[in-house]
Amino acid sequence: MADTVLIIGASGQIGTELLVALRQQKGIDKVIASDIRKPENPIFDEGPFEIVDVLDKERLIDVVKKHNIQQIYLLAALLSATAEKNPLFAWQLNMDGLFNVLNLAKEGVVKKIFWPSSIAVFGPTSPRFNTPQYTTMEPSTVYGISKQAGEQWCNYYHAKYGVDVRSIRYPGLIGYNSPPGGGTTDYAVDIFYKAKQEGKFTCFLSSDAGLPMMYMPDAIKATLQLMDAPSERLTVRTSYNLGGISFTPAEIAVELKKHLPHFEISYSPDFRDAIAKSWPASIDDSIAQRDWDWKNQYDLANMVNDMLQHIKG
Repeated sequence: MADTVLIIGASGQIGTELLVALRQQKGIDKVIASDIRKPENPIFDEGPFEIVDVLDKERLIDVVKKHNIQQIYLLAALLSATAEKNPLFAWQLNMDGLFNVLNLAKEGVVKKIFWPSSIAVFGPTSPRFNTPQYTTMEPSTVYGISKQAGEQWCNYYHAKYGVDVRSIRYPGLIGYNSPPGGGTTDYAVDIFYKAKQEGKFTCFLSSDAGLPMMYMPDAIKATLQLMDAPSERLTVRTSYNLGGISFTPAEIAVELKKHLPHFEISYSPDFRDAIAKSWPASIDDSIAQRDWDWKNQYDLANMVNDMLQHIKG
């Protein structure tokens, strides 16, 4: 019988798509969506939904017991650009939420946790190209600091208490089912809407700000693959590097112009440009390939083609 899972932060960019995939895998009644408010998206009316603030420990415990939850996907977080505007709350949400879920597993209430990390754990002293799994990390954002600390706590809870917590360092994620969520990499989502609807886009990053990215179907595939992998194969209990497609704003603009010849891009770099340039430009994910047979499906060309098919003009 499939485990019942709870997705905390289900209305976000990852959560919306993960909800659909998990329902297909486990059945609608086995997947409980939750967030601090119920979104208007009709997808959330198709199965169980609970209002949950991950900082409200008592409410979290009530929902877990009510539905006999065995797995938690903890996606609630304040992302990079948003977190810089409210650093103390970002730290509280990103860290205390993680502790609340880790402690449920430590106490044996749930048996498996997924918690996403990010390329934001790297910083200006990390190797920029083909950034390895194990390397110098000096994150320059509140988001990155909280994710790096979270990785170490996940590793500690696994080593000390046997908690089965699994994690991926997501690159920038690109999808069409939810709007951009306040991340530095979100220009690569917004650019498709502006290209289709207005024929032009002003980018808040420099033209040469290369970043590792991933199309959402690949990110969801990786998440489910990692959660289904036998525990004995996993050698990383901080967070796995995950690579996908690496490109600059100029390079994605060139690809868009193949489909929309009149598309124009201009550049007006803001504070997010410095964040982007402190992060890796490409990622070495060979350990994920070895441990759980990871391989991405989408490159830049077929991702752009698929996005344009799904976004309305």
